Amino acid sequence: MAWFHDPVRNGRSGTTWFESEKASYPNAMFAFLAGDRAPALRHLESEDAMAADHAHTEGIDFYPCFTLKGQVRKYFFFGQYLDPAYRDRMFRGAKAWTEQDPLHRPHPLYGQGNGQSGWLPEHRGGWVDARGTDNLRAMRDIAIYLFAEETGNEATRRVARERILQYVQTLYHAGMSEWDSENYHGHAVAAYHNLYDFARDPEVKALGKAALDWLYAAAAVKYWRGGFGGPNSRDYGGANVVYGSGAARTVDLFFGDGVIPNPEPERDQVHLMTSAYRPPRAVVALARKQFERPVELLATKPPYVKWQPGQDIAPRFHETTFFGRTFQMGSVVSAEAEETWNVSPFKLMAWNSGRGVDFLAVNTSPLFEHAGKHAGDQIAQYRNLLIWLTPAGPDRSFRFMFPRSAEIRGEAGMGFFGFERTWVAVWPIHIDLPVPEPVDEKHAERYAGERHVANAMLGDGLAGFAMEVGEAPGFADYDAFRAAIISEAHLNVAGLTDGRVELTGTDGRRLRLEYNRENDLPRVLRDGVARDWASEKDLYGPAGNGTPIKQEWMSGRLQVTAGGWVFESSVDAQGRASFREKR
Repeated sequence: MAWFHDPVRNGRSGTTWFESEKASYPNAMFAFLAGDRAPALRHLESEDAMAADHAHTEGIDFYPCFTLKGQVRKYFFFGQYLDPAYRDRMFRGAKAWTEQDPLHRPHPLYGQGNGQSGWLPEHRGGWVDARGTDNLRAMRDIAIYLFAEETGNEATRRVARERILQYVQTLYHAGMSEWDSENYHGHAVAAYHNLYDFARDPEVKALGKAALDWLYAAAAVKYWRGGFGGPNSRDYGGANVVYGSGAARTVDLFFGDGVIPNPEPERDQVHLMTSAYRPPRAVVALARKQFERPVELLATKPPYVKWQPGQDIAPRFHETTFFGRTFQMGSVVSAEAEETWNVSPFKLMAWNSGRGVDFLAVNTSPLFEHAGKHAGDQIAQYRNLLIWLTPAGPDRSFRFMFPRSAEIRGEAGMGFFGFERTWVAVWPIHIDLPVPEPVDEKHAERYAGERHVANAMLGDGLAGFAMEVGEAPGFADYDAFRAAIISEAHLNVAGLTDGRVELTGTDGRRLRLEYNRENDLPRVLRDGVARDWASEKDLYGPAGNGTPIKQEWMSGRLQVTAGGWVFESSVDAQGRASFREKR
């Protein structure tokens, strides 16, 4: 907690310019909780830096979504400690703000904005930031609802309730558009803590719990020992180490299971610490991987749309995740290029006794740029086997990131990675030898323990790699794994010109990728059986028996089975949420 409250104690609370309260308000709240109440309250009650733009709401800033998240907890949780006159001023401002629905309401000074680049009221207009990403929508819609409920503006409360209901129904029927974001998932979580904690209507409070249960369950799939695996949307390229992800630095408060302390807890944790909500026990066990492994999970993700009940949509992304005993690897395919939403196509986390997990991350984006599933990227995965093909080009490379502690070998035309208890074999397909890439100053400290290399693509056809991942008891050790790969596994690239590659693993299983030149959904055959993308719709579905999380497409029901607990939650068409957890 000292990480945040020491600056407040020393008179450096931070600014209130635009959405800067996303940092300065949590800093002050942590300082208050640590006992430095006077300086904390001074900052929470300080005049907003843009008060003139907010004269219509008593000078209180209800515009940026990140600021709204803090305003809610400031008023409803810390309000009893605020100066009564200031709290009354907030009430009057909130009443004016929610007298009508503030979303898209013309700003008293700026109308609908001047259209220039930027997100300030003068640029975008309106009474509130109208951006539509999942995390911003959550902060905005929940703040509108809670302040309308508090001030008796019933018409606005009902409008906001419908928006919240529509979003939670979407989670339980089609999934999350901003799915598993290493950068933004925690912000959405924190916003729904506000709804659960402060909604008076019991049905709306139940929607808050339903949303949190779903969001924590989704995070639990990707979280492991302080790491946040992939694939992900809105991956900004800096999360491929333990506690590198903002999502991991948020949910670790409840999930734990880390080996090292969280070096930089997210400020959003103030919402979790002061909340009455706790994730279901089965969800925590899912995050800690307390279920029978190995197991494969097939999942889907929706397009970026605002779904309405009865609307006919189909999944946009198909995800394959394999949970081994000592590793977790996941990949994703979609028909389109996905640079817009920064989709990371593949990541592997391997057990490490010293820091939690090691990462093996692969991308075709430049080093430390936002991730992207680029046009032509096509992946096939079958449990611990994987093939990735993409069009080669003179300026295109595969970029591999792996720990310096890994034992690297080159044998029989293949590359081998020896992690502590996990071993990886990589067959190159028209890619050059690896060239080390320097790490810039910004990322040097976080990635001091990692190596980054670029493998340039060769020729003008298809390039890529194939991979098998091994562990005990399948192999006695790293040497045995390498020997088995060399003698028993086989990569057939005879049909590469026509886009066909087949990998036979050490256990005889066969994975075949047939490249699709019409869109980016490849034909994938697993032991000769083709995956049918059109029929694979479940948000979380088993590739066999024993999957720890299940949610059928459009079902409205989520089930998590882990750690000896079974948790079930559902949201029906009328918005009624129900929950059950049992042994």
